[in-house]
Amino acid sequence: MIKVAILGYGTVGSGVFEIIRENKDLIAANAGEEIEVKYVLDLRDFPGDPCENVLVHDYNIILEDPEVEIVIEVMGGLKPAYDFVKAALDAGKSVCTSNKELVAKHGAELIRIAKSHNRNFLFEASVGGGIPIIRPINMHITADKICEITGILNGTTNYILTKMDKEGADFASTLKQAQNLGYAERNPEADIEGFDAVRKIAILASLAKGKTVDFEEIYTEGISNITDIDFKYAKTMNKSIKLLGKCKNEDDGVVASVAPRLLSQEHPLYNVNGVVNGILVRGNMVGDLVFIGSGAGKLPTASAVVSDVVDAVRHLNVSTTVMWDEEKLELEDFSKSKKHFFVRTKADKKDIESIFGNVEYVDAGISGETGFITEKISEEKFSEKADKLGIISRIRIEG
Repeated sequence: MIKVAILGYGTVGSGVFEIIRENKDLIAANAGEEIEVKYVLDLRDFPGDPCENVLVHDYNIILEDPEVEIVIEVMGGLKPAYDFVKAALDAGKSVCTSNKELVAKHGAELIRIAKSHNRNFLFEASVGGGIPIIRPINMHITADKICEITGILNGTTNYILTKMDKEGADFASTLKQAQNLGYAERNPEADIEGFDAVRKIAILASLAKGKTVDFEEIYTEGISNITDIDFKYAKTMNKSIKLLGKCKNEDDGVVASVAPRLLSQEHPLYNVNGVVNGILVRGNMVGDLVFIGSGAGKLPTASAVVSDVVDAVRHLNVSTTVMWDEEKLELEDFSKSKKHFFVRTKADKKDIESIFGNVEYVDAGISGETGFITEKISEEKFSEKADKLGIISRIRIEG
């Protein structure tokens, strides 16, 4: 019997507790041992809840109990999660987490500490919710050089953009609907401004490259400036707009970003709609691999956490190999990256062509403005030209 402790009894924590109880026999068969939740740590009380008899409020009870071999951290945030996880690893306990903030900021360090104690720090649920993506990159796509990872990594923004696309709704009303349905937080900034997605692409990029990608150095742009008019143009071009996290080999380096992009109907992620996540991994030998599934929610995320618990039980005294070093990966300058841009402007065609040269015009029947697609141009050069012309908005074109 393997004893585990759950830190945090919110949405994901209660889901983990439920899955371990409900699927007890199946999990035991897969892990080779029965798994029992000995403690649940939370500041709150839950009278009448199934966790009531194992609930504790003092982390030291867990830390000092040698019977607890695996700690499941589902509190979120950095404080006190970082200190709790580090202490657990130093005490010789493996840790499984869904905490993207923790993994993006301290992942390589915590992996190193776990290895030093022949324990494991596992974080499948930190990206993509229930989608298996960490383990495939780390353990299965090992004969390939990963050239690109492109993902719809945030279900909230994908829900909003899908509603705007399919129903012609505006951003503000769609965001409010997402909040009413529980898809968006009361303060939705982390989702809609790309802060959630950038941590996730940093984790994936770090695993793919084996060095630490600092999420704070990744160009990040959210969806708050996307309008229903943008989608009218997108439909005219037979495209859709998605918030994409990207990590891609360009020239001799790696370029990473989070930003809204226009996708053609042929793109593998074009039809990934609603709260679903989708991740494209491109290897130099295997080609394109696409992972699609529930990117958030109580049970999908909890399922990924419990799969890590099973893995930790299988490797109780053996550290599994995770190729993620603390050495920093220097990203290429995003401003040098070249792409096509879709632009909206009130300028006339003469001025457009004098500044941007050859362009492709897009007529969506919007009066008082002109839409056009630029030739492939660097971010830096585009900004210079856009400043001269004066534009309403611009969206990068994927591909």
